[in-house]
Amino acid sequence: MTDTPARLLTLLSLLQTPRDWPGSELAERLGVTTRTIRRDIERLRDLGYPVQATMGSIGGYRLAAGAAMPPLVLDDEEAVAIAVGLRAGAGHAVDGVEEASVRALAKLEQVLPARLRHRVSVLQAATVPLTWGDAATVDPHTLTVMAAAATGHERLRFGYRTGDGTETRRLVEPHRLVSTGRRWYLVAYDIDRDDWRTFRVDRVSDPLATGARFTPRELPAADAAEFMSRSMSRLQPTYRIVATLHAPAEFVAARFPSTLATPAPLGEDRCRLDFTTSDSLEWVAFRLALIDCEFEAHEPRELVDHLAELGARISRAAAPR
Repeated sequence: MTDTPARLLTLLSLLQTPRDWPGSELAERLGVTTRTIRRDIERLRDLGYPVQATMGSIGGYRLAAGAAMPPLVLDDEEAVAIAVGLRAGAGHAVDGVEEASVRALAKLEQVLPARLRHRVSVLQAATVPLTWGDAATVDPHTLTVMAAAATGHERLRFGYRTGDGTETRRLVEPHRLVSTGRRWYLVAYDIDRDDWRTFRVDRVSDPLATGARFTPRELPAADAAEFMSRSMSRLQPTYRIVATLHAPAEFVAARFPSTLATPAPLGEDRCRLDFTTSDSLEWVAFRLALIDCEFEAHEPRELVDHLAELGARISRAAAPR
């Protein structure tokens, strides 16, 4: 990249990512020599950007916090992503983020080129967020501390309240933050437990980046979202469902998800469903009722009780007044 102003802007954009950039990596990214990178770093410092140099095998350059925030350098895709994210901010369980998102979005959209404003508006008009009102909120500061620690590969210490209310202290190597729409989770390697863990961010208190760097470990999954899904599925209860249906097996098979079970014939006009599922009992009751035939639920007891309560409620709703 021979255009010096464009190269400086690209360099500044890279340095705004919270990590240390080795000079050799910056040189490779920009297609110049390490000597040119050193000169460009000095130019940025002369312009008032506080670029720090760190020593060691994993040292390099990073943009430090200054007296005032320098202008952000964003490419088109980054600008659109930020604008859309700010508009959707109210749909995520972050305490107090709604008003801050509106203020930040107003500032961003004021300087967006017309072509990018159009892209943001089109995408937003075609998108409807599904929000949840029962989710616990988290402190935005907690999220930013965790995100910075994960990006910079710094160990993180925090207080954590488990599901039964037990207060603990954790030291982890943060990997990624995962948003499910209702809640935020941190996927991290727990040093004391010598294993990967997921933490609900709304149960975290006093997060502190220790400054101790670590070499990222290999996550036992394709990505953090897959690891999170596996962890959540292990926490869900599993039920064995047994029910007799007064209809031919072919009739039931056409009306029940084949991925769950195949009905076993008990004669010409009766069959049995026997399967294991982690789906909610409310969903199972709903699916059985949709088959449009008489049936008896045998297991588990919770399903039998739920059907009895549901039937009584429906009967009361249909009773004349």
